[in-house]
Amino acid sequence: MPLTRWAAAALATALALVLTAAVPAVGPRGGPLDGFTIGHLPAQVGAQASTLDSEYEWEDVAFTARFWEQAKEGGGFQVVLQVLVLRGEKLTDLAAVRDFLTHYHERDPDTWHLRDFDNNGTEGLYGEAEAFWTPGPGVAVEVRDASGLLGEEELLATARGIGPENPA
Repeated sequence: MPLTRWAAAALATALALVLTAAVPAVGPRGGPLDGFTIGHLPAQVGAQASTLDSEYEWEDVAFTARFWEQAKEGGGFQVVLQVLVLRGEKLTDLAAVRDFLTHYHERDPDTWHLRDFDNNGTEGLYGEAEAFWTPGPGVAVEVRDASGLLGEEELLATARGIGPENPA
């Protein structure tokens, strides 16, 4: 059934409101997120990427997340980058964070191959789609390349560009 002019105008207005709500919460170069500052974003994020912040909890761990997404050719959207700050008592060290993320991301611990990396003096782990580290007991930060668009170099550069919001 064809839309009337009024229905088409109402639909266009609703769509405009939805798209307006997706306006980036921060500039395209990052910014503060739950006690940390995102100081580097990969070029693949681009100026046209929209930013969404979210807070949620899973298995007694609180997440503060920022997602960058952009339109795909032919329609739809894809997440280009995610930065997550995790807080919870069970996140005692890097091994505990790895165990938690293995469960959270539904990974097989025997096939999830991670390598060590130095994140500005803090030991971290990274794989094909993620890098994570524990800046202190009860806190972890994860950078995710969920769509596989960034590559290892940009994934690690983004991770190393995240630091405390108010360094001591």
